[in-house]
Amino acid sequence: MEIEQVDSFILERTNANRITNRIEVQSLWSGYGSIQRVDLDGGEFSSIIVKHVQPGRGSHPRGWNTDLSHQRKLKSYQVEANWYRKQDVDCKNGFARIPSCLGTKKEGDEVLLLLEDLDASGFKGRKSFVNQTEWEACVSWLATFHAENLDGDATGLWESGTYWHLETRPDELERLDDQVIKKAAPAIDTKLKTNKFQTLVHGDAKLANFCFNSDGTRVAAVDFQYVGGGCGMKDLAYFVGSCFRDEEAEEMEVEVLNYYFTEFRKSLARINSQVSGREVEQDWRPLYRVAWADFHRFMKGWSPGHWKLSDYSERVTREVIESLREENA
Repeated sequence: MEIEQVDSFILERTNANRITNRIEVQSLWSGYGSIQRVDLDGGEFSSIIVKHVQPGRGSHPRGWNTDLSHQRKLKSYQVEANWYRKQDVDCKNGFARIPSCLGTKKEGDEVLLLLEDLDASGFKGRKSFVNQTEWEACVSWLATFHAENLDGDATGLWESGTYWHLETRPDELERLDDQVIKKAAPAIDTKLKTNKFQTLVHGDAKLANFCFNSDGTRVAAVDFQYVGGGCGMKDLAYFVGSCFRDEEAEEMEVEVLNYYFTEFRKSLARINSQVSGREVEQDWRPLYRVAWADFHRFMKGWSPGHWKLSDYSERVTREVIESLREENA
């Protein structure tokens, strides 16, 4: 899309008179485009966020420049556009805060998303580490999102949410040297897919994808490229791994799970769901460590030596594999 087309679309969807400034917030992974903050004169919004996907074959930070990787990225941006369109069609106004979408446009492999500027809406905070209030805000968002989307329709999204799920990562599995984990990978994946309760998962619920209000008590989430079906524990384990290292992650495990399920039950009550929160907890809580092992499998194939491959992760994964063996014995 030419810049004139982009600008015309922005003005049309925002009813603004003109664009006064644009600042690049960040480039997209592997050089697939950019995210810009665009300032506007007139209309309802003083600024919006423009996510413009312009796919190329940029250099991957870890060398994964395969056709499969390219196609996965292309699909991820289409999934994100589908997700935002779906929110608009459903007129969804849930308690798990996300940016409003002002418009989507697709031309070939290019995707354009016009999104609410969360900074202007009171969510300016970005964190590289969190205190208790802040991690609780993120965990509460996840619990709420999962409760609101229990048995949610994944049409147009990933059938299995998260960017690391086994079906989309055959190259990383092939590269995996640990034969014990490699052999157990399908059983771990199956365990997460065949539990009683499924929901929609964010799919990339790392700390960097949460925007905080001024006192850290509320968050909004961004980056829905890998939203899709799955067990909520996949998001929770991944989030904890993005915040806490090794001993701390282990020490926090029970407290985080207890808080998550308390918030999950509150969310079910708030939306008048007939689902039993206790039943969901009984189904999901044992899968927290299975989800942790699933991500550990991916990381070990994708980036051997990464700091997230901790002693705790290794031990959890071995315990999960042993448990699965006993179940299938």
